[in-house]
Amino acid sequence: MLAEIRHAPAPAKLNLFLHVTGRRPDGYHLLETVFQLIDLCDRVHVRLRTDGVIRRIGGLPGVPPESDLIVRAAHLLQQASGSPLGADLALDKVIPMGGGLGGGSSDAATVLRLLDRLWGLGWPDERLAELGLALGADVPFFLFGRTAYARGIGERLEPLELPPGWYVLVAPPVAVPTDAVFRAPELTRDTEPLKLSGLSRDDRVWLGRNDLQPVVVQRYAEVASALSMLSRAAAAAGLDPSRVRMTGSGACVFCPAPTEALAGLVAGDPRLREVGTVRMCRGLSRHPLGSRQVG
Repeated sequence: MLAEIRHAPAPAKLNLFLHVTGRRPDGYHLLETVFQLIDLCDRVHVRLRTDGVIRRIGGLPGVPPESDLIVRAAHLLQQASGSPLGADLALDKVIPMGGGLGGGSSDAATVLRLLDRLWGLGWPDERLAELGLALGADVPFFLFGRTAYARGIGERLEPLELPPGWYVLVAPPVAVPTDAVFRAPELTRDTEPLKLSGLSRDDRVWLGRNDLQPVVVQRYAEVASALSMLSRAAAAAGLDPSRVRMTGSGACVFCPAPTEALAGLVAGDPRLREVGTVRMCRGLSRHPLGSRQVG
């Protein structure tokens, strides 16, 4: 018997660097990045329905059901699979919206995984990822389910082994719209790739940068302040401030730390509370729902 209710976490991600390496004729940007899962998670709840109805229970302020990625993911899988079943969907939202942490994409990926199991489809991750790409370029990564080096528009993924670590995350009080950042005329679109294929060390990861960061810093003083203050806190703790950077299209910024104690030292800097919400997050090598990827 299939369980009638499923609950599962949907973790956030960090872009340890993010290069814009070109632009396709259809307008999509070509990227090079390293995706790192962290233990900051939303929680998705799915209840089986036998009448084929997809219904959102509760919701997010300003996000109508038809625009909600968890609802869109459920409809897309239902249409693609021809399943006669439906679901009630609910979400405990923890990951900041408009923060560059991939929360909406992660929620959608978790819904695809849960409904695949709840509806008894048995689709491989690769097929779910192909479907998920229509929802957002980050969705395939969350289905890939482990630290990854990514190219293309973010869907060409290779497993990457990095040392376990901690991250101090600062969320300034602003949401940054991704589309506006990518449309910015001043955005660098021709960065030379680092070409990390096959590497298992983290030294070259930190040679990268976030090409979106200068655009966001120029337009959002809150992000600039968070970066400046977190860099000072990192330096005061004896960490390399050049590794402090923005994730995705912002607004969140982060500092890597090799140990929990050093992360705690950075996070404990009282100046950080002046520029945003501070969290200590542990890096995850695998998605909580697991990964079938090897390498």
